[in-house]
Amino acid sequence: MSIQLNNELHTSDVIWRLDHLYTGLLDPALRKDSKRCQQEAEAIAGTYRDKVGDLTARELAVLVKRLENLSLLLGKISTYAFLNFSTQVKNAEAGAFLQEVRELASRMGKEIVFFDLEWAKTEKKVADPLLQDAHLTHYRHYLTTIRRYADHLLGSAEEELLLEKAPVGSSSWTDLFDKVFGHLTFGSRQRSEEEVLSDLYSPERQVRIQAAEEMSAGLRSQLHIITHIFNTILADKMITDRLRHYPSWVSSMNLANELSDATVSVLVTAVTQRYDIVQRYYCLKKKVLGLDTLFDYDRYAPLPHLPDKKVNWPQCQEMVLTAFRAFSPKMAEIASFFFDRGWIHAPVMAGKQSGAFAHPCVPGIHPYVLVNYMGNVRDVSTVAHELGHGVHQYLAAEKGYYNSDTPLVLAETASVFAELLVFHSQLELLESAEERQAFVCQKLESIFATVFRQIAMNRFEERIHSSRREQGELSWELFSKEWRATQEEMFGDAVTLTENYALWWSYIPHFLHTPGYVYSYAFGELLVLALYNLYQTGDPHFVAKYEALLAAGGTLSPYDLVEPFGVDLNDPLFWQGGLATIDRMLTSVE
Repeated sequence: MSIQLNNELHTSDVIWRLDHLYTGLLDPALRKDSKRCQQEAEAIAGTYRDKVGDLTARELAVLVKRLENLSLLLGKISTYAFLNFSTQVKNAEAGAFLQEVRELASRMGKEIVFFDLEWAKTEKKVADPLLQDAHLTHYRHYLTTIRRYADHLLGSAEEELLLEKAPVGSSSWTDLFDKVFGHLTFGSRQRSEEEVLSDLYSPERQVRIQAAEEMSAGLRSQLHIITHIFNTILADKMITDRLRHYPSWVSSMNLANELSDATVSVLVTAVTQRYDIVQRYYCLKKKVLGLDTLFDYDRYAPLPHLPDKKVNWPQCQEMVLTAFRAFSPKMAEIASFFFDRGWIHAPVMAGKQSGAFAHPCVPGIHPYVLVNYMGNVRDVSTVAHELGHGVHQYLAAEKGYYNSDTPLVLAETASVFAELLVFHSQLELLESAEERQAFVCQKLESIFATVFRQIAMNRFEERIHSSRREQGELSWELFSKEWRATQEEMFGDAVTLTENYALWWSYIPHFLHTPGYVYSYAFGELLVLALYNLYQTGDPHFVAKYEALLAAGGTLSPYDLVEPFGVDLNDPLFWQGGLATIDRMLTSVE
């Protein structure tokens, strides 16, 4: 099925060119660079260990530049290992090399961890004048951010031990999770996860029911493994948080996002208080579909008049670039590079990682995008989403490797804004009022998935992390109970959840790969709705300010990056304003 679909959509040859990194696992440059990483890490440690607090600003700048170049080289190797594995998770050699690179990173980290420890604990009276020196202007935010972790760093011996064990820690368990799903097939037709989940969008209810049953049966067959993986990741984080003195399970993610716990709490509270929007919509959808009961497998059923024509890859490319170009010619030009230069992997393939992502790679090369393109309008939106990331990463790369690393909440802003541009562009092409209304409803469902569903998943994470810390190892029944409870809080009586749906926590990789991450989607969506409203007011400087936000990368905190737009992230009214926009969209179709 996949081969036929790829041929129909013209995606068979949309394969990324990893030779921009290395020509293959046997490329001599790959081994040479790996050896250089280890040698340079040892050389830096031999020269600077126990001396950071005594360096002048000029000397500190030289050291940070050497560390950045080292990190960049390792980043290039790691990117190749990850991307090579992501399209062939069944390939033993690809998996072995990914593990080899993680072990290299562990050895390197053990050598250079002294810098973060010594710099974070340098006395304020010494560090502050250094940070104001012109020699360190380029690295000021990066160095300031490191010092924010001072209270959470351990001693040198402990940090080195943790790095030594890291390759067999949580990353190894997430690899196992990916391999489980890479090998797993569903139903009598032995289909992939992507193929089965796509049937949930079928207009035929029996097709949706069968897809839900096949997905649930596949998940149930692996529950013993998945439950063990989840428990191990939860316990690993519990121990790490305890050692590092983080006050809550999500504090480390908030710190990485450069947000206060209070800001995140304001966001979560604002969204959970408006679950009524979700419930109103699904009550309306039940009525429009003529159903007595709307079950979980009916949530994505297409509404009458929704355009269902397959969109092939050239058409998708034209749609995305046209929407980007109308907003910013620069944005469209950068996005075109992904299509024209082999920076995207699009076909559905056996053994390919599910979902979609954009990987920033390293400055001097370019980002890469992975999608599993099946030709529906949701996939067009997904391509726009990942290219929003890609454009952001491309622009931010100009700031250098350390400064291009953007907090997740701002990274999601770029992707969601790109989605919204394409949505409005597609909406303008529809002439029928019925088609336009159905298309708006589909966008509402997408927004629900980004805002309300992600916060409901955040509430699930809150419960399972807390339960693991209070009760010990959790059963799959308890995971399912908490998943169902937090989903019911969002859906209310509007959607009836089946017994099978209680298992659907088990296939979501974010819970394992990046615990605490999911609220970033809601943050990005609501911020984008506010920014788009500003754009529609006709501010002549909006596009320039938006491009500047993307190009700034990680040189400023999220609070500072949105300041030019007049946004206060701690104001409940700001978040309520984004939710009110969603409410108005729903009212327009009610």
